[in-house]
Amino acid sequence: MGKLEDLTLLVQVVEAGGLAAAGRRMNLSPATMSARLKALEERYQTRFFHRSTRAISLTRVGEEFYQSALRVLEEMEQAEAKLAQHEGVLSGTLRISAPSDFGRQYLSPALLEFSRLHPEVRSTLLLSEEVEDLIAQRLDMSIRFGNLPDSNLVKREIKPNHRVLVASPDYLARHGTPGHPLELPQHRCLVMEQRGSLLNIWRFAVEDEIRTVEISPAMISDDGALIRQWVLGGAGIASKSWWDVKRDVANGDLVVLFGDHFIGFSRYDSRQVGLQFVYPQRRFQPQQVAAFSDFFISWLDKN
Repeated sequence: MGKLEDLTLLVQVVEAGGLAAAGRRMNLSPATMSARLKALEERYQTRFFHRSTRAISLTRVGEEFYQSALRVLEEMEQAEAKLAQHEGVLSGTLRISAPSDFGRQYLSPALLEFSRLHPEVRSTLLLSEEVEDLIAQRLDMSIRFGNLPDSNLVKREIKPNHRVLVASPDYLARHGTPGHPLELPQHRCLVMEQRGSLLNIWRFAVEDEIRTVEISPAMISDDGALIRQWVLGGAGIASKSWWDVKRDVANGDLVVLFGDHFIGFSRYDSRQVGLQFVYPQRRFQPQQVAAFSDFFISWLDKN
C-alpha cells in the first residue's frame, strides 16, 4: 500500500464509521480491511483507532493524522482537477448541503443543469434543516438562511431575503384574516421545530416597538418543505423565508400577512435575513466550487 492509499483508507474508515462499512465503499472484505489497517498502524508505529466489538473511534494521534490526511487528499484532488481544467474540463467533487425546501425548489434543478454542463464534476446534495458541520461532513459549501455570527467560515451572499407569514386563500376564506398579530393564537399556526426547540415565539415590529406573540402550534415539523406543503394545503398560517414562498405568492397560491411587520423568532433577528453560501476556511477554493457558486447566483436571476 502506498502512502496515498494509507490516507484514503484511514479517511474512509472514519467517515464510514467502521471497517465493514468502509470496506463496502471500497469493495474490500472485512478481513482485507483489518489486514490493511493493521499494516497501516505497523508502518507508522502508532495506534490510530480505539477498537471494540461494537465501535471504532480515533485516538488523539489518529485524529491529528486524519485531519492532515483530509488536507493532503483535498490538495491532491485539486491538483488533478487543475490538470483537467488545462484541457478545458471542469472536474472534481462537489458536496453541498441546503435547507430542505430551498434545496428542492432551487438547488436541485440548478445542480442538475450544472451537471449537464460539467459531467466530470461528481455532485452530492444533502438536504437538512440542521446546521451541518462542514468539516465533519466533508462539505465544500452549504446554503444557509439567517444572520450568521462571525466565525472562521467564509460567507458569500446569494440574494437578499426576509421572513414572511403566509396562508392560503382557502384557509383565510374559512377562518378569516387576522387583523393584528395578537389574533394569531386564535388561528391554526404551523410551527418549525429545530434541534428539539419550537420556533413558536413570533416577533413583530408594531408602531416602532417589538411585540412577541407565543403561538400554540396546530401542526409541527422539522422539515421546511413539509411546512410549505401544509400551508399550501390550507392547514394554517406559517412562517417561511421569502425565497421559499415567493413563487407561491406570485402565483396567488399564498397570501402574505402583516407585510413588513413580521421579523422572526429571536431577539437577534432583524428584518433582513441572510441567504448565503458558507464555505470552510481553505487556502484555496476548488475551481468546481467557485464555478458552481457563480453559476447558481446567475441561475437564480433567470429562474
